Amino acid sequence: MSHGFVKRFAIVAAAGLALAACGPSAPKTAGAPPDMRRLTEEQYHNILADVFGAGVDIGGHFDPLLRTEGLSSLSARTARITPAGFQRYYGVARQVAGRVVDAEHRETLVPCQPAKADAADDACAKTFLSGVGRLLYRRPLTTDELDYFVKAAHDGADTTKSFYDGLGTSLAAMLVTPQFLFVADTTEPDPEKAGQQRLTAYAKASRLSFMLWNTTPDDALLAAAEKGALHNTKEVTRQVERMMDSPKLDGGVRAFFADFLDFERFETLEKDPIIYPTFTSAVADSAREQILRTVTDTLLVRNDDYRTLFTTQHTFINRALARVYRIPIDRTDESWVPVDFDNEHLRAGIQSQVGMLALYSHAGRSSPTLRGRAVRELLLCQKVPDPPGDVDFSLFNDPNSPNKTARQRLSAHATAPTCAGCHKVTDPIGLGFENFDGAGQIRTTENNVKIDTTGELDGIAYTDPLGLGKALAADPATPSCVSNKLFTYAVGRPATRDEAEFMKYLDKSFASDGYKFRGLIRRIVLSDAFFAISTPPAAAQSNAAPASPEENKS
Repeated sequence: MSHGFVKRFAIVAAAGLALAACGPSAPKTAGAPPDMRRLTEEQYHNILADVFGAGVDIGGHFDPLLRTEGLSSLSARTARITPAGFQRYYGVARQVAGRVVDAEHRETLVPCQPAKADAADDACAKTFLSGVGRLLYRRPLTTDELDYFVKAAHDGADTTKSFYDGLGTSLAAMLVTPQFLFVADTTEPDPEKAGQQRLTAYAKASRLSFMLWNTTPDDALLAAAEKGALHNTKEVTRQVERMMDSPKLDGGVRAFFADFLDFERFETLEKDPIIYPTFTSAVADSAREQILRTVTDTLLVRNDDYRTLFTTQHTFINRALARVYRIPIDRTDESWVPVDFDNEHLRAGIQSQVGMLALYSHAGRSSPTLRGRAVRELLLCQKVPDPPGDVDFSLFNDPNSPNKTARQRLSAHATAPTCAGCHKVTDPIGLGFENFDGAGQIRTTENNVKIDTTGELDGIAYTDPLGLGKALAADPATPSCVSNKLFTYAVGRPATRDEAEFMKYLDKSFASDGYKFRGLIRRIVLSDAFFAISTPPAAAQSNAAPASPEENKS
């Protein structure tokens, strides 16, 4: 592959990136102006795996997304690609493209053979690039785009004396264009509403696929878009039902809950190995997976009430987690087995699993405040103010303090005027988890003093973590929180004031449906609000091909 050509294209593409910076009872909404969102890191890798196969993706990390309105994915609307970040995309693109066209993969991934392996073949290059481009760009390539990439493959083959190296050069170029790395809300005039715009069928296909599957639209969805059928309610319903019956729905739900529960924190989760020798990196990875398995089993496989997530004692563990939970399992590998906690384990719900407990603790001890804040902010969507910068932690951290338990030590903050307001809404919840240490392991005493886990959540009293789970399930803010977050996740932006009535509708219909999460998903993606778009600026309607080097010079 010609490194010089790809490097020249990278400069051009970098410049492009800088510029790119139904239910009848549901209330109607005006939507919001069209936008564009950078692919999340997981979406990027999902697309490569779906288009080329899992063996082609080499992994890689890109510029992180900041957390906005309780979701990282919402900041994808304002995310840009830094020069260093572009170099990472470029490096991954070259390696992925090299694998696609190498001797091991080309026979299955390139649907034609060149007339000569050491020379350009525009016809074969066009066949490959048009098919791949349709999936990567989530729409057919324009004539100008296809001509550009075929010429890139031709020039690359002339330089390297290899058809496949030239093809790889062109594919690498495609993988660093804004059209691939950003998902745009392309619009067109709405024939039924004079002077207004609507999402194009391809934009609708992308919105459906990234919401339900967290990846690019498949061939069937793109074919429906190509026919314009996604402007028809019946066809949208048919596609949604097909997609919700697919195993890929599992990945879409996992992606939402990983964002909803702020699982990016797992990337930096560490425990003091002296204090918690059983908590290894393998345990951390398994703890994350356990929560997601519990979520998908409860909500998709069993189709249970969403609130069951906070009371269920049914889950899955592997050998790494068995040591932390102190549950013997007959396994010599890390395969997963179903288990049901009994009441003696004091565990009920995902909030009492090792992952959540360890994630919201310190490296060497538990933290009622962090755990209580996590419940308030993540599960109830209630913002807790940040602590003042001059908080004195000396009384809490003093090893010689006569206060032996966290409850006793936190009393100092609960009575301090600058701290009391926040601690009163976090600590009563967090203290209900004190039967679990900083690694999420069960305990009944702290410093030889029996732990008191009594408390209350918004007026509902409890005596232990089992009762806390019931209180959380009974709180009306719990299902309302996930309903709100799922809609904002689906449309990729915060809800507007105009959508307040629609959000109330979602809450009420979620309740009337028995809090079935599948039903909530279906209700959102089949609603007018999911595709609603207000009149866009002209720039949002552009589907221009990447500038050629000659155009860039002018």
